[in-house]
Amino acid sequence: MAGPQCCAHPPTLNPSSGAGHVEKVGGLDSYVSGSPDSKLAILLVSDVYGYEAPNLRKLADKIAAAGFYALVPDFFYGDPFTPDNAERPIQVWLKDHGVVSSWRSLCYVDSSCMNSI
Repeated sequence: MAGPQCCAHPPTLNPSSGAGHVEKVGGLDSYVSGSPDSKLAILLVSDVYGYEAPNLRKLADKIAAAGFYALVPDFFYGDPFTPDNAERPIQVWLKDHGVVSSWRSLCYVDSSCMNSI
């Protein structure tokens, strides 16, 4: 998150956006786009709004069109930041989604599937 502009103009999340699809990868729901047979892969990590952000999925689709297998895991386990929730401001949400849990998930994805791509 770069600054207050991020929270001032949140995306409208859309679980059906993009040309790719959602599947379980390493135990996480993940948006995938491109051929799983590609020799090139990229892991995209979302901002606080999660893997359903349409512009992030468009980026994954563009990267896939260049020949990559693009993977966008849901590191927030279906719980992205919701700016409309006054009972859970960003500071509270961030405490629930610390760096440690995200890195554990990343390591899990890497060890279970990324080495085989």
